[in-house]
Amino acid sequence: MVPLSEHPAFLLAQLGFHVGARFADALEPLGISPRHNGMLRLLQAYDGQTQQQLGEALHIHRNVMVGLVDDLEKRGLVERRRHPSDRRAYAVHLLPAGLDLLRRIEPIARGLDDTVTGGLDPAERATLLKLLGKLTTDAGLTPGVHPGLTQGTGTEE
Repeated sequence: MVPLSEHPAFLLAQLGFHVGARFADALEPLGISPRHNGMLRLLQAYDGQTQQQLGEALHIHRNVMVGLVDDLEKRGLVERRRHPSDRRAYAVHLLPAGLDLLRRIEPIARGLDDTVTGGLDPAERATLLKLLGKLTTDAGLTPGVHPGLTQGTGTEE
């Protein structure tokens, strides 16, 4: 029987769990979870779109989108405004407090990247990034969207 340490899927899962837990711990003092960070980053890229447009483009279930936006809105990080061309819809906008929070998170994320890949030289790190990108594409994952963001109600921590 092949040891778990020789199964790429196990090693990726082990490392993913470890990194995810460390990132969650690093975000805890800021009062947010990785899911909040993911949604804020998506809103930064797609500011002013409707919840439905965001959900469809990012393959995020409507209920998840609503729950996350509700939570971020309560925290004063985003707001819903009437959509300029569709009176039935609301556009979601990142507020200055949300953008400020993203700026505070960026060095945390970079530091985690550096810690995780600290044993690699720059060429190895570039190769790892390229290979991981290929694996995520081959798996049919949406670029830049964590699978955990697309499931659940959006309010779990």
